[in-house]
Amino acid sequence: MSCDAKHNARTVITFGGKVVAGAQSAPQPRQEPAIGAAAAPIVVNGEIIESEIIRHETQNHSAPKGKPQEAWLKATRAVVIRTLLLQEARRQHITSEPAEVGPGRFETEDEALIRSLLEQTLDDAKPSAEDIRLEWQKDPARFKTPPLWEVSHILCAADPRNEEGRAKALERANGILALALNNAKAFSSLAARESDCGSKTSGGALGQLGPGDTVPEFEAALRSLSEGEITSQPVLTRHGYHIIRLDALAEGQVLPFEAVREKIAEALEKTAWAIQARHFVDRLVKAADIKGADFSVV
Repeated sequence: MSCDAKHNARTVITFGGKVVAGAQSAPQPRQEPAIGAAAAPIVVNGEIIESEIIRHETQNHSAPKGKPQEAWLKATRAVVIRTLLLQEARRQHITSEPAEVGPGRFETEDEALIRSLLEQTLDDAKPSAEDIRLEWQKDPARFKTPPLWEVSHILCAADPRNEEGRAKALERANGILALALNNAKAFSSLAARESDCGSKTSGGALGQLGPGDTVPEFEAALRSLSEGEITSQPVLTRHGYHIIRLDALAEGQVLPFEAVREKIAEALEKTAWAIQARHFVDRLVKAADIKGADFSVV
């Protein structure tokens, strides 16, 4: 594994949903705490964490509707853990330069310190050749080439947000579907005549599709079809209603061990490192004097 690959795999560590080293997570809508949730400051080994810091952190954490206190709790734990990691980095006199984590994006100084702390504290945790093979042998079928679907469809275009337009498109799609199910050989001619997609010029044929090549609802329908089958009801996506036919299916093939050995090794290494990181943080929490935050269920 190259140095760059190691940095990408190991310097992003999250606790309670917050990235405390490496690239920042995408901000979530701000969640305000319940009144009085942060009346007393948090104190970590004598260092005071003001409620405004936690309030700012809540934007990185989601919570069920009507329960903003859960986002506040997650934010509190994330800030406390980040504080403990920074305190430990300073105790060990660790220094670090912010690394680039994306085009034109760099770590903050705190993130760089935490990354260096973890890199210096945790073991390399490379799996043995035997561990890699044993992981593969658990279920070789997990490691397959993606399937390929040969697909045709008929689109009745509609904006799903427009209730009236959606209802009209569904009525039209149901009528076309009834004709297609009654005479499967007429699918191409129906597509040529009725479809709102440019594929109508080829009888609705979309060619070969693989995972991720189409919208999730369309792909989910494909995965439920047998070769030659037409969807039993129109499928709604952001484009409108689709009548889908699976013309041919090429199942994914199980890959040989050598083809996936490096990928398995990388996954095992990441897992082992994450476990070490969690144990390291647990030790810091247990040894710390924390007032105003409950870590009994962490």
